[in-house]
Amino acid sequence: MVKRRKTRTVNIGKVAVGSGSPVSIQSMAKTDTRDVDATVKQINRLGEAGCEIVRVAVKDMDAAKAISSIKSEIKLPLVADIHYDHTLALEAVKRGADKIRINPGNITKPEDVEKVIDVCASKGIPIRIGANSGSLPEKFSGSVTPSEIMARGVLKYLEMFRKKNFNDIIISLKASDVPETVGAYRALAGECDYPFHVGVTAAGSKETGTVKSAVGIGALLLDGIGDTIRVSLTGDPVEEVVAARKILSSSGARSFGPEVISCPTCGRCQVDLLSIAGEVEKAVEELCCTSSIKPRKFTVAVMGCEVNGPGESEAADIGVAFGKGSGAIFRRGKIVRTVKVSEAVGVLMEMIREELGEG
Repeated sequence: MVKRRKTRTVNIGKVAVGSGSPVSIQSMAKTDTRDVDATVKQINRLGEAGCEIVRVAVKDMDAAKAISSIKSEIKLPLVADIHYDHTLALEAVKRGADKIRINPGNITKPEDVEKVIDVCASKGIPIRIGANSGSLPEKFSGSVTPSEIMARGVLKYLEMFRKKNFNDIIISLKASDVPETVGAYRALAGECDYPFHVGVTAAGSKETGTVKSAVGIGALLLDGIGDTIRVSLTGDPVEEVVAARKILSSSGARSFGPEVISCPTCGRCQVDLLSIAGEVEKAVEELCCTSSIKPRKFTVAVMGCEVNGPGESEAADIGVAFGKGSGAIFRRGKIVRTVKVSEAVGVLMEMIREELGEG
């Protein structure tokens, strides 16, 4: 069991963020925020996929004003992403944003920062100090790395918040480089007790970005660092949520229901294990998304041969090991029946429903 870094709790709408709460999943709408209908549709899709907090880009005053209309049509807490112009943050708060994200690299004047702090304090709204390697508050050279610059910059920025006795703060320190990202979070972890929003920025397309995010976010989660996460991918934001759930589950940070494991296959495999494992994974995901009961974590093994298959299946809660034309179904180390290959997925799903209390 990983021991999480101890932090204070910050509430974003109805979602509590901090070490006393589950690591929450965030994403960002990729629509023009001024297009209320398109933004609402995308946010609601994200909610259905398991997103728990959503952010929107506020690039001008019209986008800030659109927040009130968007808020009335969604259930997720809404974060306003602000750069350069602090007055957009003031308007976003007025329009009902649940959190404000500001960048210490481009909103730098103390008087502007203090105005944002004051309006957020008056409404009980938290602020994310979102540092980014692409907009560092100072240049780096020699032995000073971007990780150190980000951590040092945030500590300096925090002085304005502490001076105002404002502590509803979440911090992020993102780079597109995984070691830089991990280094920045580790450097700051012992310097404050504010919750961390963790992610690798501009991670790339679905395949590359998921791998980079899994390495970076996963490394930090296994260190006990991270209270809310976003997987930043080029493409459909729903894919970000899918990846985030898998990262949290694989790291042991959260459970979203049964975990399906399957062997890589070899020359001994005599069935189309790729299709079978994919069918089981899809059925399990659909069951967990539509089930009215709380999913419980257990392992489902789909194994392709008689060598490693039985052993792996016996270690799982439920499993199948295939031979030629048939599969041996296991439940906690004991064979319960042998079925035709064509019946295996149906039998496994019946057993999964029983485990979840739906059988």
